Amino acid sequence: MNIEKSFYNYDKHGTNYAGYRRTDPRIERQVLEALGQANTIINVGSGTGSYEPKDRYVVAVEPSAVMRGQRLARGAVPAVNAWAEALPFDDGAFDAGMAMVTVHHWLDIHKGLRELRRVVRGNVVVLTFDPDALDSFWNAEYFPELLEAERRRYPKPDEVLEALGGSGHILPVPVPADCIDGFQEAFYGRPEAFLVSEVRQAQSAWQFLAGGVEERLVHKLAEALKSGEWDRKYGAYRTLPMLTGALRLVVSRG
Repeated sequence: MNIEKSFYNYDKHGTNYAGYRRTDPRIERQVLEALGQANTIINVGSGTGSYEPKDRYVVAVEPSAVMRGQRLARGAVPAVNAWAEALPFDDGAFDAGMAMVTVHHWLDIHKGLRELRRVVRGNVVVLTFDPDALDSFWNAEYFPELLEAERRRYPKPDEVLEALGGSGHILPVPVPADCIDGFQEAFYGRPEAFLVSEVRQAQSAWQFLAGGVEERLVHKLAEALKSGEWDRKYGAYRTLPMLTGALRLVVSRG
């Protein structure tokens, strides 16, 4: 995997993360189906606990103290302070594993995925984005530098599956218009959200732009919304019930 690695400091930038990145029930259904009947689940790079099953035994792994604190505030199980690349568990310790929009943050994605497969007997479920499909909506025109920053960080879904052993499948995940998990695609029909700094702070890619670029991109979108340009070109997105863009569910069979 030839992925550019730049460390995103959640302890510095993630203080309001839980307020904008939440479990969307429509996406959750696909995640739970992929986990199957597993009773014990490890969630690596667990963040604040999005998509963790409430009715299973979950062990969460999260290296950020700020994220671990937000987990407790929202009632999720406490997380183990560890990194994906060195999981402190025995081989085959869990029925299933999950990693929800996190692998692009890992310092060594291939090593972390091998570790995840090592400790899991059954399915491993990875929610991620396909870097080749990130320009699936209007962001390609208004946020080109942001998309390039994202492409440099995400592994291809088939590379993720291969690192997990190669047996399984990759599913496109439709994003609903009122999605409550605040990644970029969630706002395909609500462009005004990108004018809110807290929304952008919950999307890590903005932190990898050169100085002044974020302000320029936001200003460009704000002007297009004010003039009506955005709605003339892309107003149909406001009433589009689902967008099948770059979001993917990689399901590796045990």
